[in-house]
Amino acid sequence: MNSIQTVSTAEIMTAGVNVSMVDRWISFIDVKPRTAETYKRSIKLFFSWLAAHGCSAPSRQDILFYREGLERAGKRAATIAGYLAAVKVFFAWTESEGLYENIAVHVKAPRIERNTFKKDYLTSKQAARLINTAAGDTLTAKRDYAILALMSTAGLRTIEVVRADIGDIRTIGEETALYLQGKGRDDKREFVKLAAPVEEAIRAYLAARGAAKAEEPLFISTGNRSAGRLTTRSISRIVKNHLLQAGLNSDRLTAHSLRHTAATLMLKQGASIQQVQTVLRHHNINTTMIYAHTLDREKNHAEKLAAAAIFGKRAS
Repeated sequence: MNSIQTVSTAEIMTAGVNVSMVDRWISFIDVKPRTAETYKRSIKLFFSWLAAHGCSAPSRQDILFYREGLERAGKRAATIAGYLAAVKVFFAWTESEGLYENIAVHVKAPRIERNTFKKDYLTSKQAARLINTAAGDTLTAKRDYAILALMSTAGLRTIEVVRADIGDIRTIGEETALYLQGKGRDDKREFVKLAAPVEEAIRAYLAARGAAKAEEPLFISTGNRSAGRLTTRSISRIVKNHLLQAGLNSDRLTAHSLRHTAATLMLKQGASIQQVQTVLRHHNINTTMIYAHTLDREKNHAEKLAAAAIFGKRAS
């Protein structure tokens, strides 16, 4: 039972668990629509695996075999953890409803390394070079410059850039802020402050764009087709294109790298962990601490001490 296969829904039926339960389960759990869809896909993948292996009455051992199959298929630890999370929630529900025992209660997900990020960050010089690739007088150049400056200094996610409207730019005390609808949020209660160069770049773009209403998107497309709100994919493409123009060609450098860049530069310039947590809107400060761990390792030159003991001054 090591391979992961997909079969039709009609085939996914077992003696005690069946697909008809899924809709009941999804309607019962209190999660956002996107999470519900993810759970639904994940549990159907598990049912598909059961059917492919002729499992008519799944047990805890079958879930362990399923996890092993995902590992053998080369799935990342985070992906496997996501699949297993759906399985665990599903069987907790079946037991609470008296439908099937909770066979997943003691199944552990793979350990996910929390002390590193999947994407790299830019140095201050690299960030400046990146932003300057968008310097220009065209509307597209002004827009891209503003986007790059905003993401590199305030650590916005692509979805937050997409959701931003012109009217979200507001005054906080003596400063200008941009209110955001963050990841998993339903409203725009949180905000980031706009540094003077960033605000100037945004207002220069808006002035070049012309009259617009407060409810219109802050950033729009500039192609031949009718202008409209950018998508997360288009934001990612814009950033990647400018990374390439700046000579920063790496699979580990993406739009999300600008969020890491902002956080890292904040810490290097003396911001506290708590301040960075607030700006990045992290629920858990341990997520923010990863940046501090990265910087601590960057400053650790213990290897040179060992080399100096062996090679002398040549190692310094």
